[in-house]
Amino acid sequence: MDYHQPVMLNECIEGLNIRPDGTYVDVTFGGGGHSRAIMSRLGEGGRLIAFDQDADALANALDDPRFTLLNENFRHAKSFLRLHGVRKVDGILADLGVSSHQFDVAERGFSTRYDGALDLRMDQRQELTARDIVNNADEQELTRLLRLYGELPNARQMAKAIVAARATKPIETTFDLREAVSRHLPRGLENKYLAMLFQALRIEVNGELDALQALLRQAVELLNPGGRVVVMSYHSLEDRLVKNFFKTGNFEGVLEKDFYGNPIVPLRVVTRKAVTASEEELQRNNRARSAKLRIGEKLKVES
Repeated sequence: MDYHQPVMLNECIEGLNIRPDGTYVDVTFGGGGHSRAIMSRLGEGGRLIAFDQDADALANALDDPRFTLLNENFRHAKSFLRLHGVRKVDGILADLGVSSHQFDVAERGFSTRYDGALDLRMDQRQELTARDIVNNADEQELTRLLRLYGELPNARQMAKAIVAARATKPIETTFDLREAVSRHLPRGLENKYLAMLFQALRIEVNGELDALQALLRQAVELLNPGGRVVVMSYHSLEDRLVKNFFKTGNFEGVLEKDFYGNPIVPLRVVTRKAVTASEEELQRNNRARSAKLRIGEKLKVES
């Protein structure tokens, strides 16, 4: 099954700086492309633990005694790693994009191209769906979500249109939602604005930014000195959180210093600027266009 073409595969694997006997974590397993590449660098003493909250990804599990796949949200990485006897790791990889497979399954509701249920759950076990938000959130809350998570310039008009449409009948499908906001999609930019709208709902449904913050905090505790965290993000909200955290150890980007004026940071920034896909990869894989890769390394404690 053509599940998902991994973005910037070589850059991610090189960024992890893999030791053959190390323990690594792929928190976004998906089609397993990154995991397979990590496994190819591991020796007999190496270990890889992967996470994916989407049950569809379990079909791609690797048959290898050094590999473990957990059907869980990576926001709970530390707890589940402990359950499997892992307290420290040498590298963590997170590819935060929605997989091609999720976009291509109409009934999951991730794509604006297909008419499907307004779902957008990464984890089908959770109750909250995009349909619930679209039909129940008040206009003020919808405006806030669309402005904050979708960065939509016309968030208020979009929210108003959604509330007006659902007063007639519930908004059940992706095409119902598209129809509800159609008057507020600027000509020539329809797909872009729809993508921003769906992004906002997806982030809210899955608590994506909270999960990312939880993961980054845990990464600092989990990594051995010299271990690396490699994060690939696909929109500015995620990238800003990663950039700030790597640089300052917090999400506000405020650098704190000790009594002597030395910065208090848990990570060394390996990538001064975000790494982006090569021209050659962009020709092959359009989804790589918005990807930004950042790498942080756990500082070695001075003895």
